[in-house]
Amino acid sequence: MIHPLTYIHPDAKVAPNVKIDPFTVIHKNVEIGEGTWIGSNVTIMDGARIGKNCRIFPGAVISAIPQDLKFAGEETTTEIGDNTTIREYVTINRGTKDKWKTKVGNNCLIMAYSHIAHDCEVGNYCVFSNNTTLAGHITVGDHVVLAGMVAVQQFCKIGDHAFVTGGSLVRKDVPPYVKAAREPLSYVGVNSVGLKRRGFSLEKINHILDIYRIIFVKGYKLSKAVSIIEAEFPATDERDEILSFIRDSGRGIMRGYTSLTNDE
Repeated sequence: MIHPLTYIHPDAKVAPNVKIDPFTVIHKNVEIGEGTWIGSNVTIMDGARIGKNCRIFPGAVISAIPQDLKFAGEETTTEIGDNTTIREYVTINRGTKDKWKTKVGNNCLIMAYSHIAHDCEVGNYCVFSNNTTLAGHITVGDHVVLAGMVAVQQFCKIGDHAFVTGGSLVRKDVPPYVKAAREPLSYVGVNSVGLKRRGFSLEKINHILDIYRIIFVKGYKLSKAVSIIEAEFPATDERDEILSFIRDSGRGIMRGYTSLTNDE
């Protein structure tokens, strides 16, 4: 299952049924789980921890040292979950002493030429379209879709079930369940299509929509909107997740909906 023109460091731990194509290099301190396929011309560097049944396409580089001048050679890792697909020429850097690892969850699809920098944490069932770029220290929730050529600034957070449209620049935190678009990045609705696909009822989707009308559409200051939601909306998992995300936001959340003027 391993081509003779592949190089595997003797200290690497590779499960017996892994398939590795020619001209791929596996460095030391690497672990690769059962059923994983690694295409040709892939480089898996020190600290990589790759789960079961992953697919890594030609040209990808996993667990290279961070592109961070503060990195001092500390021993860190890159962790890739089970059933995750990494397409051509994706680069994923290992962590620094900030979090000691970069992590991509289970059942993700990271499309060609995407980059995930040091100390990022990506949840499960995420889809990053071609040329998506994450700077360092970014947290991405579960079931997040980033369309092509999205660029995310360091330390930003993106909540569960969010959808960010292609070509967007993410400079502020994106709360859960929303669609984000425009420049600067703004709320343009709830990700109702994605939520329906994942089994959310119409009642829950409308509940989320009503919450975000208070936050983004009615024109309230954010602190006032939070007070109204706490006082007038029943406690639900969705409501509490949205409020917790807002309270924990380090960069502040993205702007609300504004109508375009004729000049725009």
